Amino acid sequence: MTEQEKNSVVQCDACPVRCRIKFGRAGACDRYANLDGELARVDPLVIVERAKKDGEKLIPFLSKEHEWSGDIVLADQHFVTAVGAGTTYPDYKPAPFIVSSEVNGIDMVTVVTEGIFSYCGVKIKIDTDRHLGHEQATVRCEGEAVGHVTTGEYGSQMLSLGGVEHLTGGSKKEGRVTCQCLLDLCNGQAVTLNVDDGVEIVVQAGQPPIINGVKEERMRVGCGSATIGMFAKQWRDHVDDVVVVDDHITGVMSEHQAGKLLDVEPSGIVIKGRRSTPGRYFQVANPGTGWGGTDIDDPLSILGDFKEKEAKPGQSLLMVSTTGEHFGYFELDDTLKPVEKELPDELKASVMRIQENCEPAMCSVMFIGGAGGSLRAGVTENPVKLTKSVKDTLTHVTSGGADVFIWPGGGITYMVDVTTMPENSFGYVPTPALVAPIEFSMRLDDYQALGGHMDSVQKLEDVLAATKIRQVGQNQEASWPMASKHYEWGPEG
Repeated sequence: MTEQEKNSVVQCDACPVRCRIKFGRAGACDRYANLDGELARVDPLVIVERAKKDGEKLIPFLSKEHEWSGDIVLADQHFVTAVGAGTTYPDYKPAPFIVSSEVNGIDMVTVVTEGIFSYCGVKIKIDTDRHLGHEQATVRCEGEAVGHVTTGEYGSQMLSLGGVEHLTGGSKKEGRVTCQCLLDLCNGQAVTLNVDDGVEIVVQAGQPPIINGVKEERMRVGCGSATIGMFAKQWRDHVDDVVVVDDHITGVMSEHQAGKLLDVEPSGIVIKGRRSTPGRYFQVANPGTGWGGTDIDDPLSILGDFKEKEAKPGQSLLMVSTTGEHFGYFELDDTLKPVEKELPDELKASVMRIQENCEPAMCSVMFIGGAGGSLRAGVTENPVKLTKSVKDTLTHVTSGGADVFIWPGGGITYMVDVTTMPENSFGYVPTPALVAPIEFSMRLDDYQALGGHMDSVQKLEDVLAATKIRQVGQNQEASWPMASKHYEWGPEG
């Protein structure tokens, strides 16, 4: 190695930072490096191999114990993803890979690039009844604001993190922390978040949430009213009344339509809360991490005095939460006060049935980004034609080979479940912005019609022959092209 080579510096043009990288060093994003005086991508490009025939046994997605056997692979069995492909910045450059292949006798082309997203974020669905924080409350990571609590959904709490205001609209530290938070979440890492006037929560895609140090096990079977509707018939012959405690809609069997249809007698029960329709009550307590997502530890605190004209001594009452995690059995004494007793076996079975019908709690992380600017210019000389082609379903969009949801309206705003993507699909640039893979697949003649960069089209077999590849597994649950084996290739071979 000459002294001149050791002192060489390469200019990276993969993002607006435009790092000058010294020999043997990587740029600020750790994605590009000066390798022997040439700009080189550090991490490998992922290749998806489609299943060769129906019924073929498939191996687990990205399983580490499955390595490439060394066999030559067939070009028509593969799909090139954008993971490790590189970016198209600045605008005048065609996408890093524009790959032609034949699929089912049709000439196809896939435009492969990694987009730089400042306008991006994640939507997180957290399966829990527990109150995380009030709607619009700020969500923080390492003390910095990275998002907010948004509208809750059925059995789940929702967070919206990231976005251009947090990435570039605040302090330098806020942008850096937000970028790292999004990167870790999208790459399947656990991230600790704190909600203002709320909880501490550990979020990891595909894993149960950990709320204030306690791992959540299940999401609720339904609201209190729905739970009454599902299980009233099982309770009818074993208890005089049932209250299902829920932060949103607390249900009372004797007043509920399900109870009326089963001829359940009025119990004289009085619920503290705002009565909606018969047997359904709002605002029985404040939101919290206790019974049914409320702030109570004692279920009797939501009851008033029983009505003397309807209630009877010895009358039985089951109180249970929407997950079956909390439950209590009571009988009225001579003064019509509920006294806790041991739960009868026949009611234990019904509580277990509630728990059985609760699905496992999980965190879902959806990346959302708007594909525009240089990304579209890397596909075609007339970017609006790409948008129209996507809207007309002539162009199929994937992210790391995974299925995406395209939002209606202007632009190409897409959303993808990060657990369906290859491992470590996301990167970053220190502008700060996230780097995410995106692929556009279409017929070759459609690509030519929308003004595609035809001079940059490469045959798939030529791309595969450019370097060595190795097998790293497959996703058995996704649709094509991810329902197939994966290969990745790069400097390490």
